[in-house]
Amino acid sequence: MEDNQNRARSGSGCAGPASPNRPDPPQRGPRPREVQVTGLAADWCRTDRVALGLRVGTSKDSVHDASSSVSRRLEYIQQTLRQHGVKDEEVCVRRSIHREDNVYHVEAEATVNFSDFEMMDRVCCVLLEKLDKSVSMGTPRFYHSPESLSKLRRRVCLAAVENAQQKASDLSRLLGQTLGPPLLVREEETQEWRSREEGDEEEEEEEDGVERHGAAATRYLSRHRVVARASSRVSVTFVFLDKARKKH
Repeated sequence: MEDNQNRARSGSGCAGPASPNRPDPPQRGPRPREVQVTGLAADWCRTDRVALGLRVGTSKDSVHDASSSVSRRLEYIQQTLRQHGVKDEEVCVRRSIHREDNVYHVEAEATVNFSDFEMMDRVCCVLLEKLDKSVSMGTPRFYHSPESLSKLRRRVCLAAVENAQQKASDLSRLLGQTLGPPLLVREEETQEWRSREEGDEEEEEEEDGVERHGAAATRYLSRHRVVARASSRVSVTFVFLDKARKKH
């Protein structure tokens, strides 16, 4: 009994020989030499769309006469827009009518979305020449289409990556190394904001929503624009190629 216990104790404290079938642990090679750099870029783009409200209205004792007068001018506006290539889906028309005492007030407003600002100017000149003060123009609302903002974001991100690559290339030459391919590209931060174009400050004193007629309206259309600005910061990890690999 005592011999068996001694053999058990002696066996429990010693590791047996390694199994001939157990694979050896994999040998790790040298860790590749890496360099991590950041790249910054910023850019901007002008508005590419504008919404403009064109309003006509009249007040008459007869509701029929008032409606007919507004309809004729509205039809001329729509015809002028079509002649200048504005599609019907870019125009939204709203009508309103109400009575005060025995006078009927009829109004119609066509909100037009332009992608060609020069075309907008031509349309406004034609309407003002034909309708004069019987048509009023609201404050143009310049804005960015989703497509233009998407292009701005991509352009800024790619520029930041290019700046990071140039920085890594300069660093590798300084250290006498050969720059390899990128291992990881990560966009760390993006920012977007809006600002007025230069020259718009004097227009800020005018109240938004003020209707303008004649030459005052056309002068105002070329102002009050906003630019979209975006910035991007990326982090890129590159590998330095081994000199032995370079020889092969």
